Amino acid sequence: MLEVKSTLRKWGRSLGIVIPTELVQREGLKENQSVSLLINKKSSVLQDTFGALSFKKSTQHMMKESDKDLYYE
Repeated sequence: MLEVKSTLRKWGRSLGIVIPTELVQREGLKENQSVSLLINKKSSVLQDTFGALSFKKSTQHMMKESDKDLYYE
């Protein structure tokens, strides 16, 4: 069993979870394959107390940079 931490994202009128590419490849997961999920909603006491972090770059920009590092080295 794998533990994957992910954020729910809106897809149309639904919510979806993204599974990182390295886990998909390592586990040999394929499109339309059935998987089971254990859902454990977590809250952050620190975030509730101090608020969310703010970054100078957008998440999308940081993800693109990360993808470049993974696939173009």
